Amino acid sequence: MTLVPFDDRDGLIWWDGELIPWRDAKLHVLTHGLHYASAVFEGERAYAGHIFKLREHTDRLIESGRILGFEIPFDADAIDAACTRVLEANGMTDAYIRPLAWRGSEQLSVSAQATRIHLMIACWAWPNLFGSDRMKGVRLGMAPWKRPHPETAPTRSKAAGLYMTGTMSKHEVETQGFNDALMLDWRGYVAEATGANIFFVMDGALHTPIPDCFLDGITRRTVMALAHKRQIPVIERVIMPEEMSKATEVFLAGTAAEVTPVRQIGELSFEPGAITHTLLTDYEALVRMNPDAVRLALAA
Repeated sequence: MTLVPFDDRDGLIWWDGELIPWRDAKLHVLTHGLHYASAVFEGERAYAGHIFKLREHTDRLIESGRILGFEIPFDADAIDAACTRVLEANGMTDAYIRPLAWRGSEQLSVSAQATRIHLMIACWAWPNLFGSDRMKGVRLGMAPWKRPHPETAPTRSKAAGLYMTGTMSKHEVETQGFNDALMLDWRGYVAEATGANIFFVMDGALHTPIPDCFLDGITRRTVMALAHKRQIPVIERVIMPEEMSKATEVFLAGTAAEVTPVRQIGELSFEPGAITHTLLTDYEALVRMNPDAVRLALAA
């Protein structure tokens, strides 16, 4: 497969209020966000022309910036409109959308009070994160890095810097033949994959870690709501690594991963079963509804 570099593509990117040619979307090498990871982002998907749970993503983007100490200079309505505009400007109906807010190049030091806050939004065609491996189930290796204590990092934000350990962990397990890494937290509890939340089916119930040091994902919450609609018990709790052997099914949930079955974690093997298939099917149907229908479908 030939990879198309992300700096050399056709298309338009929304940048600080204007649509500009893709190849013109450049910033200075002394940008604070590049040196100090003072950046936050979102990952969103559009299906059939509708961006799934757009306002929830926008609200999280704004809150992530506030957690990092900056205010994005556009309100939620303007950001929603910009996401829709860039999707339409690129002639796409099914796409991945990436908003990113970052501190600029006015000041380069740990203190960055004088920096300007920028916002860009891009979109591109990106099928499921795991491609053809998705339906047969992906393989997870154990990450060499752990998710940090919430007093040591802004774990409630979707901050760029938090993904560094995910990248290192995924690279490490890819050399071992795995698709992704399962990360533990600083206590040794099961946390998540490098970019998706994880669910275990045990005794007919859905078990998932408490998101107290990693993102409570929008897809995660959606899957839990779908499970409740199906009267599948959902239990948020501490999950120890040694408990994973009790699971009969395992799957990941995230915007990029969508709902993806897991067939292996380390030396443990699993088979996608009825609950995984039901929630995967329900999720695929839900994301292709218009926003009003989504709200009705998830209503109690």
